[in-house]
Amino acid sequence: TMFDWTKQIAEYRIPMISHEIGQWCVYPDLKEVSQYTGILKAKNFEIFAETLKENKLAHLADSFLLASGKLQALCYKMEIEAALRTPGMGGIQLLGLQDFPGQGTALVGVVNPFWKEKGYISPEEFKSFCTSTVPLVLMPRMVYTSDEVLKASVEVAHFGKAKLTDVVPTWGITNQKGKVIAEGKLAKTTIELGNAIKLGNIEYSLSGIKDPEMLTLSVNINNFKNSWNIWVYPAQKTLIPSAVLITEKIDQKAIDVLNKGGNVLLSIKSGTLQPEMGGNIGVMFTPIFWNTAWFRGSPPHTLGILCDPKHPALAAFPTQYHSNCQWQDLMRYSSAITLSQIAPTAKPIVRIVDDWFTNRSLSLIFEAKAGKGKIIICGVDLMTNAKDRLATSQLKQSLLSYMDDNSFNPTVVVEIDKLKSLTAKK
Repeated sequence: TMFDWTKQIAEYRIPMISHEIGQWCVYPDLKEVSQYTGILKAKNFEIFAETLKENKLAHLADSFLLASGKLQALCYKMEIEAALRTPGMGGIQLLGLQDFPGQGTALVGVVNPFWKEKGYISPEEFKSFCTSTVPLVLMPRMVYTSDEVLKASVEVAHFGKAKLTDVVPTWGITNQKGKVIAEGKLAKTTIELGNAIKLGNIEYSLSGIKDPEMLTLSVNINNFKNSWNIWVYPAQKTLIPSAVLITEKIDQKAIDVLNKGGNVLLSIKSGTLQPEMGGNIGVMFTPIFWNTAWFRGSPPHTLGILCDPKHPALAAFPTQYHSNCQWQDLMRYSSAITLSQIAPTAKPIVRIVDDWFTNRSLSLIFEAKAGKGKIIICGVDLMTNAKDRLATSQLKQSLLSYMDDNSFNPTVVVEIDKLKSLTAKK
């Protein structure tokens, strides 16, 4: 949460307003069709529903909406806060709070064209980062290890009717169960109109965090409250089970392990997934901009992840059912695996939400039987620059721990020859 637009506006001597920020897309709410009661009909949504049904994913329509919506809201929060952190910024302007049905269907709103909520963010949640007074924190990272100290600088952007006098900002850190594990107060102050107003610093040792955990840091200024998630992983990793072979391709060694009944973790190296297997699908952390039809298929082509946070493979990797900041590094090194080409009936541990024009069944992580053995096929590159990627290392640890447990018992069978065809030939 450190970046802002200072460099971008430095050359200008007039107030700068950001134009149509974000335009982050969300999966269509197919229930919206019934709301068109006049002369206009949502024929576009009917087409999207048809292709979703053809690909046997209709039961996931609402889940795609909610998971992609959470990512969309996060991206708006991050971009709006960056503007509020920027000294001299004149303001922000969204294309609109609502979706725009034209120009190829631009689902860029946090409400639908009828100004109705879509279920993934409330007015109160949106106001926490977009209102007259917004608390802000500056942190270099959102992911930490337990041997580090969380350091955050607290600022405020205040554009209310008048200055705020005798304000005592407060902060707190809670765990996923809502328990307060740390709290404090900053010095009493008067807050003038403006932004980038510094209020003090927060420091908290993370040494008490023994297990992988998602925490929430909150700041309250005169009942204006804002919050951010952070992730803390143990500094010391447990030993990797020696029985699991980690490989970037299905070579003869991996085939031998599988044929002997062993376990294999396939980590697909970035850029090596064959185009017909999904290698031509542009995956990024952020969702589609405007839509792929209007922008000729420019990446990204996807809308974040969807998973079951309670799946045992994710037991040591705290996550919600949707993308959040700890997924940013993972998605930067990820490929979307087209399940129809390799395992049409597989239910992914982590699914990637596809573009609504194509509605493909895409996997980031799934499990299968192969030969006499078992395998996890991971579209996240777990190997490249692994030491510098805390969340990636933790995901790898979580997957390996699962593979060393009796609960690792996939039912879908994949032919070894199909596994060989996943990665590009060098």
